Amino acid sequence: MKCIMVMFDSLNRHMLPPYNPDTWVHAPNFRRLAQRAATFTTSYVCSMPCMPARRDLHTGRPNFLHAPWGPLEPFDDSVPQMLQDAGTYTHLCSDHYHYWEDGGATYHGRYCSWEFYRGQEGDPHIGQVADPDIPANINPKGRRPDWVNRQFQRREQDLPQTQTVDAGCRFIEHNADQDNWFLQLECFDPHEPFVSHRRYRDLYPSDYEGPLFDWPGYGAVSETPEQCQEARHNYAALVSKCDNSLGDILDLMDRHEMWQDTMLVVCTDHGFLLGEHGGWAKNWPPLYEEIAHTPFFVWDPRSPQAAGSTRSALVQPMIDLGPTLLRFFGQQPTASMLGRDLAGIMENDSPVRDAAIFGYHGNRVNITDGRYVYLRTSRTEGNQPLHSYTLMPTAMRGFKGNLQDVELAEPFAFTRGMKPLRIPSQGSLSQPVTGTAGDLLYDVQADPQQQTPLDDSAVSERLATRMAQLLRECDAPAEQFERLGLPS
Repeated sequence: MKCIMVMFDSLNRHMLPPYNPDTWVHAPNFRRLAQRAATFTTSYVCSMPCMPARRDLHTGRPNFLHAPWGPLEPFDDSVPQMLQDAGTYTHLCSDHYHYWEDGGATYHGRYCSWEFYRGQEGDPHIGQVADPDIPANINPKGRRPDWVNRQFQRREQDLPQTQTVDAGCRFIEHNADQDNWFLQLECFDPHEPFVSHRRYRDLYPSDYEGPLFDWPGYGAVSETPEQCQEARHNYAALVSKCDNSLGDILDLMDRHEMWQDTMLVVCTDHGFLLGEHGGWAKNWPPLYEEIAHTPFFVWDPRSPQAAGSTRSALVQPMIDLGPTLLRFFGQQPTASMLGRDLAGIMENDSPVRDAAIFGYHGNRVNITDGRYVYLRTSRTEGNQPLHSYTLMPTAMRGFKGNLQDVELAEPFAFTRGMKPLRIPSQGSLSQPVTGTAGDLLYDVQADPQQQTPLDDSAVSERLATRMAQLLRECDAPAEQFERLGLPS
């Protein structure tokens, strides 16, 4: 058996044809995928954002209650490592440059082999002393290394996504006749900046003549409607490039007749606000549906009847894929893994959970049962107490602060008897651009755009009770219960 996992970053569910037949986004290969795979309609994030989601993927459990962005820990399970140790060949192709920063440096070494293609976002890749030529733009997050890198990305074959997918295709071509391997083909796109080739931008005709806008800031919308539409067009063009890359993978599976013995997973870590709720991006606002409710597709050769179907059971791909992959390759999940094997859902849509929690470290903690989404904020002054628990005190870039105040904590159930460092943390509480700043409750079946928060104490209390139970299952620190006003 073999498995190909195609992972995109910041891919919006509601803009893809299988989820929105009326979408204006050109993505025929996602429609083609939905004809071959099961389309999951109730798929949610877990730990946010990029590297916390990938730690979930390796460990099969939520990590946002204990730590923010950071590397794999010495006590962590790693599904790719477990597969490798049991004789399954694992390979990573990626242009997700956060893997090679301080807060991600322990992930890629868990694979048998790996390939990395540089130049995304603000990756300090090309060395250039002279200032680059920067076009007229309104990119609030534009960074000097990005403008340097773009000078060397004039052709489509120069773009990191193209190089990454080409590498993944080479791996498939070279190993299609071999058995017992896992390929993680991971594209940073359509994460911002929304840079693509002219043939994809031409899919979205526009008479816009203003300054370049392909990198929105993380905050409230302040641009003109015309500028906002330009950013959306640039995002859509990048989604269309991702769709083209997906088509290359589907073509290879057809050509090599791999559908009989190869699982195909297509997923993302989270979505991205493109002006909805008055905001751009993620991290700072509440985890609205556009961010938290994700696209997810699976073809499992053991369940051919699922081809072209939808699956409505509540799933969290970033924690569920680990146990699913282990069992697919004949291994068993560890006792600390809280994700669920998706084989039963693929077979007959049997549910694996009644609720799921998700969030950022030190921010709101959120829960959904598939119909309601409840976003619970801190009850304590200054959002305290709050700590991160780690033996790897690195942040995205550099090191976690307040290291002079570090203490040793007692082991958690999943730390293999190791005492982690307890480091003071502040967190950051998300707030809507307008409206209620406290708890938020939505019926996302009746109100999928989350326009009107509900005032229903019975539903809120039911979900808060279930949230506390799930926190206990995660062995969450006692301070999280205090911070959220939940019984420990």
